[in-house]
This record gives sequence, C-alpha cells and structure tokens, in this order.
Amino acid sequence: MSRKGNPYDNAFCESFMKTLKYEKVYRQEYRDLADAQASIERFIEKIYNGKRLHSALDYRPPLEFERSLPTASAPPAFQQASA
Repeated sequence: MSRKGNPYDNAFCESFMKTLKYEKVYRQEYRDLADAQASIERFIEKIYNGKRLHSALDYRPPLEFERSLPTASAPPAFQQASA
C-alpha cells in the first residue's frame, strides 16, 4: 500500500485494476460470483498476460517478454568428497 505522501507505490496495481474494470468488468454482466471469477481469470490469462502490450515491457505482452529472457542455468550440485 502507498505510504502517506507517496502515491506512486501502488501505481502498477491501480493501473491494472483500471484496465481490468474498463476492458472486462464494466462491459459484461455476470450471473453470479463464480461466473465473474471465471471470466476475469480468463481475461487475465489470455488477454492481459497473453496479448495486451505493456509499456513497461517494451510494448510486448508478458508471455512474449518471459520467453525472451535467457534461461538461468541451475547451479552445479554440491559434491561431497569421499573420505
């Protein structure tokens, strides 16, 4: 949460919530809470994370950005010297 006098701590979350409301929630009517949860989950996974461009990621979708990251190699296993 944002500290007093510093409104930018929560900017990313507020931006996401604004996008979610304007692009999904306000444009659809839901039968019940389960329908709303399922619909919003689909929106986040398929549209927001899969297709929507994000300025913080050089205008790429998060999935494409994650695929472009180099894979970190696992550190070598600790080997015990036999006595």
